[in-house]
Amino acid sequence: MSTELPQLIDSLNSVTAIPIIPFNGDKIDFAGHAKNIDYLMHNNYLDNGRKRVIAIAGTSLIHHIAEIEQLNLIERTGQQIGNDGILISGIVPNPIKQAGQLIEAQSQLSRPPDAYLLMPLTGISNPEGIYEYYMKFAEHYGTNCNARFIYYFRQKRDLNAVIRLLNDSQHFIGVKIGTDTDDVAPLIDGIGDNGIVMWGIGDRCTQPARLGTKGHTSGIAVAYARASDEINNAQRRGDYETSDSIEAKIEALEEIRFRNERVYNYAAVVEAMIQSGFADIEAGTGGPFNPRVPSEIKKQVIDAIKHLKPYH
Repeated sequence: MSTELPQLIDSLNSVTAIPIIPFNGDKIDFAGHAKNIDYLMHNNYLDNGRKRVIAIAGTSLIHHIAEIEQLNLIERTGQQIGNDGILISGIVPNPIKQAGQLIEAQSQLSRPPDAYLLMPLTGISNPEGIYEYYMKFAEHYGTNCNARFIYYFRQKRDLNAVIRLLNDSQHFIGVKIGTDTDDVAPLIDGIGDNGIVMWGIGDRCTQPARLGTKGHTSGIAVAYARASDEINNAQRRGDYETSDSIEAKIEALEEIRFRNERVYNYAAVVEAMIQSGFADIEAGTGGPFNPRVPSEIKKQVIDAIKHLKPYH
């Protein structure tokens, strides 16, 4: 059974860990993925006994795997975390019919996702169409599959459409900001109590939290869970000085990940995992379209993580 909505909303005011999916050549290393999920579940430093939130989403390379493989990933992840964690499934909405079929299949799993993160739509679209189509989409799959949706906001032009979706659809429960801090206040003001506004650009999240975001996504939690968790703990108690101080320590790694339109968002995490030497996580050999980083970037990653071992 999926988590009750009030509890889910409260749980999302946390770190949403988005682990990389390890690959062995061009094949998913499911055993390695299980190892990474175990690490995240067994290294939970969130205060007050809060549950770990795990999402299989963009940093996991879901854009580059087949529908059946993503279904298998969600099934295995759900089985591992059981009722001890919150599971979010990233859904690529192109083509939209296939996205619906994937939600239908995942909703029938013995441990279905607690929510679905709708990834950015590619190709030609306009705000009016996004509002109209997603309203219909959410009504259908929300009603028939008990699906709750989080909108991944990446196009500034769609801001008013996103606000309308959160206000008009009971099935949209939140928005993940993937643009910049300028959009925090308009989204919070526009959505009000009709959904959670989360930060979606990694652990560099103290300033968005000051502006009112609740929780953030992390691609490095799979290697440095304590850093991500302690940042969130500090923000929840209003201790932004501590949040800033931890954020400064992971800044160099985050900068590599997000530079040049997120070019090393996946590969830099893989490199950090490999160079860390940690035996309880699995990096793999690099994923589709995301090989190991060049030698000069490797040196930067090594320098960026040399003081992060205590946060593993």
